[in-house]
Amino acid sequence: MSRIGKLPIKILEKVEVLLEQNTIKVKWPLWELSFTFSDSISVEKKDNELNIKPLLDDNKTVALWGTTRSIINNMIDGVSTWYKKSLEINWVWYKFEVQWNKLILSIWFSHKVNIDIPNWLKVEIDAKIKNILHISWIDKQFVWQFASKIKAMKKPEPYKWKGIKYLWEYVRRKAWKTGSK
Repeated sequence: MSRIGKLPIKILEKVEVLLEQNTIKVKWPLWELSFTFSDSISVEKKDNELNIKPLLDDNKTVALWGTTRSIINNMIDGVSTWYKKSLEINWVWYKFEVQWNKLILSIWFSHKVNIDIPNWLKVEIDAKIKNILHISWIDKQFVWQFASKIKAMKKPEPYKWKGIKYLWEYVRRKAWKTGSK
């Protein structure tokens, strides 16, 4: 049994939820998200709550039960309050630049790395601290995926702490090799 799947989802005030067969649409006055879930899961709407239940009792359905509930909950939270992920770049010569719909990374390759920013994603450099990049949007999956794509360009290394890391992430510092005679 899924502990997460059992929990009801509360629908916020201005959020409108529409159910059509295996598709759920979550609307806010400006935004809309949709998700198609499995045939083996049912979603019921009562008043201002959604209840998710499995129709079958096999392992795959039980696994999808909790995942479906989490995705729908993230959709409802995301349309009302945006998800935000912050990245920090560490090293003297490393830097971020945002130009129109491109993110330009100078990370000591022989060339600058250009990453296309999707139209709906909001990417901005912190005004006070220039080595911090903020990524935000209503869809949690897109925000985390884009942030991990940027981080994968130059992962933080434990000797000099060079690289791109999440703002909250701690990289354990290692000591350099010591020579013995």
